[in-house]
Amino acid sequence: MAGNSIGQLFRLTTFGESHGPAIGGVLDGCPAGLKLDTAQIQSMLDRRKPGQSNLTTQRNEADRVELLSGLFEGVTTGHPIGLLIRNTNQKPKDYQDIARLYRPGHADYTYQHKYGLRDHRGGGRSSARETAVRVAAGAIAMQLLATEGIAIHACVEQIGEHKSSMPMNRINWRAVQANPLFFPDEDRIPAITKAIENARRDGDSLGAQILLVATGMPIGLGEPVFDRLEADLGKAMLSINASKAVSFGAGFDSVTQRGSQHRDAITPQGFTSNHSGGVLGGISTGQDLVLRVAFKPTSSITTPGDTLDLDGNPVKVVTRGRHDPCVGIRATPIVEAMAALVLVDHWLRNRTSRA
Repeated sequence: MAGNSIGQLFRLTTFGESHGPAIGGVLDGCPAGLKLDTAQIQSMLDRRKPGQSNLTTQRNEADRVELLSGLFEGVTTGHPIGLLIRNTNQKPKDYQDIARLYRPGHADYTYQHKYGLRDHRGGGRSSARETAVRVAAGAIAMQLLATEGIAIHACVEQIGEHKSSMPMNRINWRAVQANPLFFPDEDRIPAITKAIENARRDGDSLGAQILLVATGMPIGLGEPVFDRLEADLGKAMLSINASKAVSFGAGFDSVTQRGSQHRDAITPQGFTSNHSGGVLGGISTGQDLVLRVAFKPTSSITTPGDTLDLDGNPVKVVTRGRHDPCVGIRATPIVEAMAALVLVDHWLRNRTSRA
């Protein structure tokens, strides 16, 4: 199956399924000499892992990453880094009822028609379980970016109808990481928690929007045509399960702005605004990189829905098991990881693009 890798010079290839023995990956292109903080890698994985609160799926996975290669005495050797995360809490019997049904909103229908078969146990390869490997690799990328002064932060900016009113420059990123919703307005967390609990009680789910900000960005990352920085970041974000839209800077609000308002004036002191999101002509401007990703409501819900079985007969389906009432919450560190993988790849490319 093609499409399991991302990056040119800093390249991640992942493998594994939701209910197989393990998931893993090979990260190639990491420069030698980087002293890895393995505790930091595990900390980022812990932010993504399930079962941390009653607002996420109760699948109880330790998500302990094993670094199989590419390190010597805690320092990267320049060789491929092997990553392995063992699946320890599979419950394939939870999916037996839907073995011959297409779950609406899932990849069941498309996988069956593309490959002629599918792994019904949690979606197999299409499961968000695979993203744990991306987070581990992204944590390595973030440590590499930190040596260049680049920091990446993300938060849940909106859940359902509840949207943050916190100005971007006032977000306390440390506090965001400490709360289970990754939401910047702490006083709104009780109301959002209630909304999520009500959706779950109703057998339903909520969507979410994630804001990502990368600071310390240099000028010059990206390419002018097909590998524009936004294009590669957009592809990375839309490769995350349940993502449906991505925007940069002013994003869709650009439609209602005039050119005189949207363009970012340049002065001797720098840019006067950042409607571009830190990218012009596909290349970073040195301003903060700002992007947003929209995640659909979780499709695995207990409200009965219309679907077909493998024989084409109309039936009703109820998805049981352990599922997130708002899948966007746990996507926060995944968005950070995917941004880090893309930025490192372009940083390495940029080192070879100048005379």
